[in-house]
Amino acid sequence: MIGALMNQEMTVDGFLHGEDPLSTMNALNQIGAGISVNENGLVHLCKRDYIFKNCDEPLHLGNSGTGLRLMLGLTSGIGLNLSFCGDESLSSRPMSRVINPLTEMGASIESSNGKLPISILPTSLQKQYTYELPVASAQVKSSILLAGLASGTGVEIIEPIQTRDHTERMLKHFGAKIKITAEDSKNIIQLAPLNHLNAKNYTVVGDISSAAFLMVAALISDSPGLEITNVGMNPSRTGILLALQKMGADIEVKNQRLESGEPCADLKIKKSILRGVELSGDIIPNIIDEIPIISIAAAFAEGETVIRDAAELRVKESDRLKAVSDGFTRLGVAHQNFEDGMSIMGSPKSLLIDQPISIESHEDHRIAMSFLIAGLKCSKPITVKDCKNIFTSFPDFIELISSIGYRLEK
Repeated sequence: MIGALMNQEMTVDGFLHGEDPLSTMNALNQIGAGISVNENGLVHLCKRDYIFKNCDEPLHLGNSGTGLRLMLGLTSGIGLNLSFCGDESLSSRPMSRVINPLTEMGASIESSNGKLPISILPTSLQKQYTYELPVASAQVKSSILLAGLASGTGVEIIEPIQTRDHTERMLKHFGAKIKITAEDSKNIIQLAPLNHLNAKNYTVVGDISSAAFLMVAALISDSPGLEITNVGMNPSRTGILLALQKMGADIEVKNQRLESGEPCADLKIKKSILRGVELSGDIIPNIIDEIPIISIAAAFAEGETVIRDAAELRVKESDRLKAVSDGFTRLGVAHQNFEDGMSIMGSPKSLLIDQPISIESHEDHRIAMSFLIAGLKCSKPITVKDCKNIFTSFPDFIELISSIGYRLEK
């Protein structure tokens, strides 16, 4: 999105060719971005004679909640006349927390009770806008920043605690005038108006959320060890490491470095005896996407793990607290579900199952991958249904897991 907005020559290496990023790229091309992918997977952005254009057909974001929320900010800031749609799952997800601040900025947005289909009309946004997030959300923050960047609006965002800051880092990497301070335990992001960015080739570091599945697999299985290279180590994303290390995980961080403004490193993981912990408060926004796979680690840890303050999981691709609970019920893992989390009574022993078990993915990629990893510690095979959703975020999951010795069949 930022590359298309800069309208300069650049390439992106390390692009994830999953359905969600591809849906976003296709939506950008619908409004004239002209993004292409070569035979080596490199993404090329070209300089165009025009900036963007309206599109009569709805922009289809597939299953990508991030793509939709960020595109709403970008296109509202540009001032386009557009509509958006998505698949059944995305169409059921609430978008009001992005629509409301964008409307306050001056955007004209119509929706179906805060959900898809959504349309926007050309408008001019305020010259200065301040918004205090009622709930910490990197997607809402990024949507507002993109609206400000595209419209030349000065933006100040106050978040109750720091959330993932990839957008801020990327804006700074390309030369935006952005300032980040802390005050009374709150995080304040200020984007100056009328930024001129300078394109440069960009390398995307490996996603620690995807690496988390491999990390837990190595920790709970009989693996002699696993090394994962080029893993993103953004401080707003490393909560998964802190959580697993708190549980007793043997994870060594090696070769720390910067890549396109993002910290990254190599991780060496060894099988470990895990123990139950309590996870709540400030760490939760940092690990919100990893809680399903952390729950699997907790199921094979000694003692009780308690997760609180995670009500956000109720409105992800599925109600992830319920989805994890349903899977645990099928596997016989003792647990209790709360409105904002769950408790899990774990055991490092393998689960003794009388017969093969089928588990519903609830059409959620993280639920599907988490319970496939759980199968490593079960005495009988586990079948996870409707796994096509995995390809939205981790298209090489099955091949990669199989290549390091885990028996996965589809």
